[in-house]
Amino acid sequence: MAKVYASTWKDRHEVGGYSVLTLCILLIVIRFFFTGIMGLMPQDAYYYFYGQHLALSYFDHPPMIAYLLRFATSLFGKKVIVLKMADATVTLCTLLAFYHLAKKFLSKSKALLAAALLSSTILLSILSLVSTPDVPLMLCWTLSLHFLYEAIFNHKKINWIWSGIFCGLSFDSKYTAVFLIIGLVGFLIIAKPYRKYLFSRWLLLFLLFFTLTLLPVLIWNASNGFASFKYQSAGRAQEGIHLDVHGFLGVIGHQSAILLPFLFISLVYSIYKILKKYGFRFGRIPSDQLFLLCFFVPLFAGFFFLSFFYWVKLNWIMPAYLSGVIWVARYWRVRWLRYQLFLSIAVHLILALEIHYYFFPVNSDDTWFGWPDLAHQVDSVQQQYPKAFIFSTDDYKTSAILNFYLNEMVYAKNIVGEKALQFDYIGSDLQVLKGRDALFIDSNPHFQNLESEWQSLPKSYYTWFDRITPLDPILIKNRGRVVRKFSVFLCRNYHAR
Repeated sequence: MAKVYASTWKDRHEVGGYSVLTLCILLIVIRFFFTGIMGLMPQDAYYYFYGQHLALSYFDHPPMIAYLLRFATSLFGKKVIVLKMADATVTLCTLLAFYHLAKKFLSKSKALLAAALLSSTILLSILSLVSTPDVPLMLCWTLSLHFLYEAIFNHKKINWIWSGIFCGLSFDSKYTAVFLIIGLVGFLIIAKPYRKYLFSRWLLLFLLFFTLTLLPVLIWNASNGFASFKYQSAGRAQEGIHLDVHGFLGVIGHQSAILLPFLFISLVYSIYKILKKYGFRFGRIPSDQLFLLCFFVPLFAGFFFLSFFYWVKLNWIMPAYLSGVIWVARYWRVRWLRYQLFLSIAVHLILALEIHYYFFPVNSDDTWFGWPDLAHQVDSVQQQYPKAFIFSTDDYKTSAILNFYLNEMVYAKNIVGEKALQFDYIGSDLQVLKGRDALFIDSNPHFQNLESEWQSLPKSYYTWFDRITPLDPILIKNRGRVVRKFSVFLCRNYHAR
């Protein structure tokens, strides 16, 4: 007993001690440094574009990220750092809410350890620096778990309402929030002492406020042929589902990267240990641990299983780690935390050098480098053809970036009759462009030469114009070396249909 007490005292002392605290503060300083040096990402520009066309919801995602960025830029102006600071502020609120949630399951010292663990991840840096629906989702998910805990374990009935509201706001952030309902129902079925809530008026009250809160998403979908729901379900399936072990290995790779290997391995090993101890007799797991597992395992295991058939994106599993980190923190020791923090700082310093100097060019449009230079050069080209409108067809990325930097509407794939995500739902009347010339900006992330790649243009594009003529490509350089290329085409006499 004395040994346990001494170990607990030591952990409490060291978690709050100078070494760990200094490392955590250093991480926070590095992240704030990132907000000043990191350029605009296509995701930032796209969800800013959402906010400039306010709606109850949107084609690819629900509206919370749009409202967040619209609010921030309305107060502080259309600046890249404003978008970054909005993300960083909400993520800091998530970390604080996470700490208070962790205290419900852990001692104060272990809750601090859990918060330090979460803070050490690349996951938190991504949320702080890139505008995605996951930014508000993570905050609302954390608050949902907080109020659900209070409602279930502390019998505070009013919190059934608050949990319904925040679960609804989570769904208004991203459809992944359906796993909150799966986790809640699963817990109430498995945990015998709390099964009474399963058919109670309190769960009905929760569902009522959950439904009321997600009404904007339901109304928008009902008004638009359930386009968003179809895209995120059947539409994803149509992209191609096939057995591929590489997808599974890819998920292991990128999840290890965003958590760092120590934490990722701990989570996987802890699942193994709980299965070894209880098997599939989940009802024997202590209720507080079961609560955490119900909001971690279905999402975590579900997407790992899906990865055998479909490419799972890096951020889809993120909310699972909120309860997963609290659960695994019970087993962590302070010296392990130090290893995690030292590795985290080393990785963040390397990332800082890459972000600032761009040593290793990204062969993708998912990059922060060169976009202002692109916008400046596009503006220069347009001055030679002042009546030409601008469009791009790489999904949304180049179009969204140019919309941010240029003071005019830049179009997307809808110009050539292809589906263009949210660009199809902002009410653009393409007939007003009929007869006008256009500048087509085509990103070439895997360029092999410095010439305009007119040979790669789909033949269908030529049916929309009288003539398409290649112009000099736009080249983006870094310390004298070309790192990005955009082909430019002058398209004569648009045939709007």
